[in-house]
Amino acid sequence: MEAGVIIVFCELQNGGLRRASMETLSEARRLADRTGAQVAALGIGPYDSGLDEASRFGADLLLKGPAGPLDPERIAQLIAGVVSKRHATLLLAAGSSLGREVVPRAAALLGAGYLADLDSLEADGARRAICTGKVLAECQWTTAVRTATLKVNHFAIADAPRPVQVLDLAVQMEEPRTRCTLQPVPLGRPDLSEAQVVVAGGRGLGSGEAFVLLEELAQALGGAVGASRAAVDAGWGIPHAMQVGQTGQTVRPSLYIACGISGAIQHLAGMTGSRVIVAINRDPQAPIFKVADYGIVGDLFEVIPELLRQIRALPPQS
Repeated sequence: MEAGVIIVFCELQNGGLRRASMETLSEARRLADRTGAQVAALGIGPYDSGLDEASRFGADLLLKGPAGPLDPERIAQLIAGVVSKRHATLLLAAGSSLGREVVPRAAALLGAGYLADLDSLEADGARRAICTGKVLAECQWTTAVRTATLKVNHFAIADAPRPVQVLDLAVQMEEPRTRCTLQPVPLGRPDLSEAQVVVAGGRGLGSGEAFVLLEELAQALGGAVGASRAAVDAGWGIPHAMQVGQTGQTVRPSLYIACGISGAIQHLAGMTGSRVIVAINRDPQAPIFKVADYGIVGDLFEVIPELLRQIRALPPQS
């Protein structure tokens, strides 16, 4: 990869950078240090203090886009315009829902190659796990401009503070062919991909109404609620945004509590990086116990209320 400009599309949330964007910036900085490239952080939305944080993780340039809410098509137009104007050689973003939505669109506008969910990034190519982690694919771009999303909760965050230049962008965009406004749903708890505690439910819960029990446990622990694909696909009204696994989100919390989840390999692909895994299942032969640090063989409808009772009995922490 020749020295040039690496543009990182940064996601901003609650006045700060999302953790996934910190990871992407850190990886871009490591690559830039090897190739002599410049790292430009591109932010769109309420960036009062958010995008300024990017300098801490290695950005040389801060590019501030429009502050208003934009649909994915317009965001992609803006990104593509910036990449062309800055003569960037590489566009990166976190492999979040938004990153997967806008980077392929921008790649199509640029006529650029696109690689998804990369595990590593090198000067001459990239690697990504396929077939639920059984195969490591060596990938290369064949276009002058290269685009990619990086696997979330996979790359180390590194402090690399640098002096930065700040530019406010004035970009002309075409009228979109679709209308779509992104409105985050306030859950009152951490984002699933960034939570330090995740309580996840599977087919063993039997219904969507039973997830109320997991909500209570997550609330008591200050965590987020996730789900297996079986629970999402069961027609219980569990949104895909809660899905953990190969076709959902990758999480790496300090504590992962799997409730009524058998442990299919597709689900394990999204949560085995958790520091401590607790499994609750009535089946002692469930595959989830093979990866769990602690296993409870029992009825989750009896175990979780007892856990809640004991957690609530603990003295408040100062």
